[in-house]
Amino acid sequence: MQLKFICCDCHVGQAGFDYRCSCGGLLEVVHDFKHLDADHLKILFHHRLSDRMNPYASGVWRYKELIYPELPESDIITKYEGNTGLYASNLIQQSLGIRKVWLKAQSENPSGSFKDNGMTVAVSHGRSLGYRRFTCTSTGNTSSSLAMYAALGECNSYVLVPNEQISINKVLQTMAYGAKVIGFDGTYDDGIRFYEKHGRELGMYICNSVNPLRIEGQKSIIYEIAQGLNWEMPDWIVIPGGALSNLSALGKGLNDLRQLGLINKIPRVALIQAEGASPFHRMISRGESEIVPIPRPSTIASALNIGNPPSWRKARQVMKQTEGITCSVSDEEIMEAKTLIDRSGIGCEPASAATVAGLRKLLAEKRIDKNETAVCILTGNLLKDTDVLREYQMSRLLYADLTLESVGKWL
Repeated sequence: MQLKFICCDCHVGQAGFDYRCSCGGLLEVVHDFKHLDADHLKILFHHRLSDRMNPYASGVWRYKELIYPELPESDIITKYEGNTGLYASNLIQQSLGIRKVWLKAQSENPSGSFKDNGMTVAVSHGRSLGYRRFTCTSTGNTSSSLAMYAALGECNSYVLVPNEQISINKVLQTMAYGAKVIGFDGTYDDGIRFYEKHGRELGMYICNSVNPLRIEGQKSIIYEIAQGLNWEMPDWIVIPGGALSNLSALGKGLNDLRQLGLINKIPRVALIQAEGASPFHRMISRGESEIVPIPRPSTIASALNIGNPPSWRKARQVMKQTEGITCSVSDEEIMEAKTLIDRSGIGCEPASAATVAGLRKLLAEKRIDKNETAVCILTGNLLKDTDVLREYQMSRLLYADLTLESVGKWL
């Protein structure tokens, strides 16, 4: 059975795979869930938690019926992604003064970020269509995930990387998996425009967030949260925003769960951006209908350093559907929150810490009530941005002579 798509802007359907509609809008996959039963699905998804060494051991493909039921199992490329921890932290809960908060550690994915949830589906789909060249533009996490799955599928990957404000750790990880990395002068947005214009003639399958199959995989994050909380959703989902694909995926996943009757309420969404890269927050807070790109975005959180997010229209729809709110946080607030998350024993990259920083700010502004509950999504691993970590933490390094008296004074 062929996948069906619909344009998120003009709402015209189409059968064949593409990245955009003829009107320029992004496409999304359309599913027919009429034949599915919620109680049966709950039993099936629970049963698959015990699977090992098959595609359903994945925290993405566990939900295959809701993501890509048409794909043959033999075409699935998986590293058992997903299955990431959902942690309650008393330290963060008490520091923020909220009744209950959980941290969804997507940093525990095989390549170290939430991108794996979407990439397993995108690369599996691309290879099923006969592609052997996979590509993306990336500030780091997307490229390392793509390179890993392309290597697993015995395919080639090609990555465009901006020359400024990226994490060298992520680039090195990408290259280690065998990707050909091309640095260029410009921004993430310039790379996206290049591949959308020339990708097809180069024989490339694009794995950025303009790809609707990426979104299908990423929405499994919200499925895992729901299943982990026994299908009782929190009041709030707090998520960092760069390209905004995660917000788009989250909204699609919530709609799926509500349509199927797997959950009885839709949580509200809080989208957090870094102050130096916050075009979406500015648009929402000003009540504007069109985004104004930031030509040279700048933030210590490299994964959020995107000035013209391609998925902003889809993200705006999610904000309306969930009565969502936005805020922006400074680099200093991000690093303070990161220290708290790291100290709690979970850890994350700076972009992830924007969620806790944003939740703290929204609680202080009384836009979120202290008696409510929230899940903060942590998108990347602690070691993704070690340059930032080194600079921040080395100033705190303690020095002492190796004597009992000298060392003892630090205890």
